Amino acid sequence: MSTYPLLERIDSPDDLRRLPPARLPALAGELRRFLLESVARTGGHLASGLGVVELTIALHYVYQTPHDLLVWDVGHQSYPHKILTGRRERMHTLRQLGGLAGFPRRAESPYDTFGTGHSSTSISAALGMAVAARLRGERRKVVAVIGDGAMTAGMAFEALNHAGDIKEDLLVVLNDNDMSISPNVGGLSNYMTRLLSSPLLSGMREEGKRFLAHLPPVRELARRAEEHVKGMVTPGTLFEELGFNYIGPIDGHDLDTLVPTLRNLRHMRGPLLLHVVTRKGKGYDHAEAEPVRYHGVGRFDPSRGLAGGGNASGPTYTEVFGDWLCDQAAADPRLVGITPAMREGSGLVAFSERFPDRYFDVAIAEQHAITFAAGLACEGMKPVVAIYSTFLQRAYDQVVHDVALQNLPVLFAIDRAGLVGPDGPTHAGAFDIAFLRCVPNLTLMAPADERECRRMLCTGFALDGPAAVRYPRGRGPGVAPGDDLSPLPVGKARRVREGRRFALLVFGSPLADALQAAEALDATVVDMRFIKPLDEALVLEMAASHEALVTVEDGVVAGGAGSAVNELLAAHGVQVPVLNLGLPDVFMEQGSREELLARAGLDAHGIRRAICNRFHVENCNTARPRIAS
Repeated sequence: MSTYPLLERIDSPDDLRRLPPARLPALAGELRRFLLESVARTGGHLASGLGVVELTIALHYVYQTPHDLLVWDVGHQSYPHKILTGRRERMHTLRQLGGLAGFPRRAESPYDTFGTGHSSTSISAALGMAVAARLRGERRKVVAVIGDGAMTAGMAFEALNHAGDIKEDLLVVLNDNDMSISPNVGGLSNYMTRLLSSPLLSGMREEGKRFLAHLPPVRELARRAEEHVKGMVTPGTLFEELGFNYIGPIDGHDLDTLVPTLRNLRHMRGPLLLHVVTRKGKGYDHAEAEPVRYHGVGRFDPSRGLAGGGNASGPTYTEVFGDWLCDQAAADPRLVGITPAMREGSGLVAFSERFPDRYFDVAIAEQHAITFAAGLACEGMKPVVAIYSTFLQRAYDQVVHDVALQNLPVLFAIDRAGLVGPDGPTHAGAFDIAFLRCVPNLTLMAPADERECRRMLCTGFALDGPAAVRYPRGRGPGVAPGDDLSPLPVGKARRVREGRRFALLVFGSPLADALQAAEALDATVVDMRFIKPLDEALVLEMAASHEALVTVEDGVVAGGAGSAVNELLAAHGVQVPVLNLGLPDVFMEQGSREELLARAGLDAHGIRRAICNRFHVENCNTARPRIAS
């Protein structure tokens, strides 16, 4: 007997729509079990998907996808959507090299209408699609699904403001999994929702508005009366002010309410906002109890849940940062810690508990985080912004205009620099070296191990201007970080291996692999430490004493640290062969970090092979290679 008798019959939303409504709750149970077992095998985002099982079913059941367009925000919650849209049999490849992406991806399926990964983009994208449909004369509906966390970003409100102004046909589903709103959900609320979304009431409201349009004073009175009456029973006054017809809140796990409500809304015109309340991790006790911990998971046994973590192999770079932050805060009362909604991911849990008055989670608002830090710095504080490399991209103007231009002492602790692995190109920190290196006043550092990471954080904090330390996801080579708070000499590299012929100038985490390659080539290796300012004297010395230079970094080659070396040599008229190794000029797909580094040629074998090919080295595996004539 099949474990999933209903789900196995669903290869597309067309199959789903053939089911009678009475079978949908049973399908939801099967989908939730399949999702749990699938993610337990591959790892991935779990709690968010568990919370939107019924909502996903209802949306595909009512809307004629893919003709009607469904846009998911961020994409953490899109796994049920993938399962119902013909990708169930490939879920075992999720987030693996050559497998399904962990986020919606246009190239993967016609049901993935917009590629996501970063937050708060869905309403803007959906509004663009709705306008395009109207301009082409197409009758299709557009739905954006956005979470209450993503709704904290300014971009979401910019889109809401525009949509309300141009009165485009658009449904925004606000998926609210904040438990504080749960008392508002129940029979009365669901009844009010069905009433407010019914064609009868909608028609009465529109006819009334047309009639009252000829009586301006009465029309204004009626509008205000409607707003205040609805404001007493629903929390939607803000959305109404933005021009949306607000419906809700309703229970996002109640298919008997979701389906008829969506059917009513599908026939309504103009900007609509449906407020649904869900429980993150719904249906899996471990995830319901700890939704943050079960947001993103590795492989695990569903019957036991996630095992307790241990650090027998040493701390991660994130943990090194978290420990340093607490130590530095204890030593300097000016330190303020800031994160845009990434307390756990960025290692700020202990700091938030020890120094609550100096800890600020600004929600998903990267631009605000940077300018908020600039304001603090203006008044003598020493802000530290903990942010993922890929999310710092969203606040580039604030880095340039609000921090660097004013030469303010803000330290950027840039986590997930370089390749991040299974999360794929939307989360890869490939570009930070290139876009920060060109900013005046800013000091940019890349540690090769855990001790350097701590020392560089001390260095950046001690500077009287902007500084950034970029470090990768996961663990380093296992160098104990220590507990001192002494800074490094700014702009000074260190030689870690003396050799001949080639000098490898390494920026950050590729150092361990570069050392392995250098052993086979008998090459010199320099841990550059500082991307800006470069150790110019040492680079010029290496150029004068070696036949060729090789730069190695885990960022893009275009405009990266290697480019800085090239510019220095050109400025001094030094002519020496240079090989720049780094990430290629493509968006690299998901896979393990090790697989992606190997594909980019940044593991030990790839570095050695690239040098041998570029400089025609014979006997490349010998201890003393020679360059072919």
